[in-house]
Amino acid sequence: MFRKVKSYFSLPGTIRRLVWEAYILLGWARVQKARPFAKIAPRLGTPMVETPVTGLNRTQVVEIRNISKAVMIASKYTFWESQCLVMAIAAMKMLERRNIASTLYMGTARNKQGQLMAHAWLRSGKLIVTGADTMDQYTVVGVFGKRCPEKGSGEIVYDA
Repeated sequence: MFRKVKSYFSLPGTIRRLVWEAYILLGWARVQKARPFAKIAPRLGTPMVETPVTGLNRTQVVEIRNISKAVMIASKYTFWESQCLVMAIAAMKMLERRNIASTLYMGTARNKQGQLMAHAWLRSGKLIVTGADTMDQYTVVGVFGKRCPEKGSGEIVYDA
């Protein structure tokens, strides 16, 4: 326990603040996940539309990387399930609060026993914010693009 507290306080102040924000938003995202998908889908962004892969400035790249790190850290300490979809929704909300566009991907695959598996990941610009570890194993079945309000349209329609 002491080691965890010590490692938390060894993080830069900006990351420590983001970890708290991520923890709260992971809880909020978990509540959202418990609701019927049809109710939360409109808040995830525009269906079957991707946000641009380019156009991030240096400050945004640093912010995205910090958010990614904070969500990963906070998800390890929640008392509730904080896996791929919950992490992606929380990170998407954190990016939205900073007017940074992102795209949430949902994919499916079959395991060795033939059972259906699902995974979600979040991309902003060229950066994978959450879910990068196994995303290549999944076929994309859903895309939700959330662009920042002041950027105008620059959306890419996803052809499934």
